[in-house]
Amino acid sequence: MARITPFELHRKEYEDWFVKNKFAYQSELDALREVVPKGKGIEIGVGSGLFAAPLGITFGVEPSLKMAELSKKRGIKVVRGIGEQLPIRSGCFDFALMVTTVCFLDDIAAAFKETERILKPNGRFFIGFIDRESPIGREYEKFKQQSVFYRFADFYSVPELIDYLQKAGFGDFRFKQTIFRLLPEIDSREPVKDGWGQGSFVVIEAVKKGGLKS
Repeated sequence: MARITPFELHRKEYEDWFVKNKFAYQSELDALREVVPKGKGIEIGVGSGLFAAPLGITFGVEPSLKMAELSKKRGIKVVRGIGEQLPIRSGCFDFALMVTTVCFLDDIAAAFKETERILKPNGRFFIGFIDRESPIGREYEKFKQQSVFYRFADFYSVPELIDYLQKAGFGDFRFKQTIFRLLPEIDSREPVKDGWGQGSFVVIEAVKKGGLKS
């Protein structure tokens, strides 16, 4: 519950971050738009809907009631739940999305396995996150005790997430990256490139095994 509390108490500060850092936010959306498809999708940890809504995702799971209220105002159907125990039947979504959510999971292995469960064969899982080994990731890790939101976070590197994904039954990984400057330096949209290791924001695309795409 400690990881939810900041979002219950500080939702205005959360929303204000995306206004203050609008070019970083737009760059993250650009990276996600390159890979997130049309179809029946769900965002796990949908928050206030700032990613789901512009990506055309109309269904989400969120543990914070305050954040879910904002998401609903953006036209998203939200059910209360956590990633480790999704209140969703098996095999019903074409794809699932998590954006800046993995660092707040209590049990990342359980959450990834639950995501695999709710996906159809060939279902795709998209994770957008700040790479712990990137410039911004190192800044967040160094100063996280000073952050209302990140003091309870556990940051991950790309290889660590790949390991968890493989154990949960995913493969056929593809990557996008963006945000190549520190936040105070960003005064325009950042480019989106393939791969990882340079950009601070990384998108991992993974496919449910047993039905890998060609």
